[in-house]
Amino acid sequence: MSDEINQEILDKLTKVCLCKAISKASIKKTIASGASTLEKVQKASGAGSGACSGKRCTPKILSLLEEI
Repeated sequence: MSDEINQEILDKLTKVCLCKAISKASIKKTIASGASTLEKVQKASGAGSGACSGKRCTPKILSLLEEI
């Protein structure tokens, strides 16, 4: 398999928001759809609204936003 396909599979399996079980692939798709800030990503995806109030996923989302 190519590295790109492997990365897509990993992104689908990797959870960014553990509380809401939101995958890295889902967050990337949200960002690609125009969510350019943490607040926009959280509103569009539901990330950060779980039991930990974003304590675990916020740094991961910010990191993904920086990659763009």
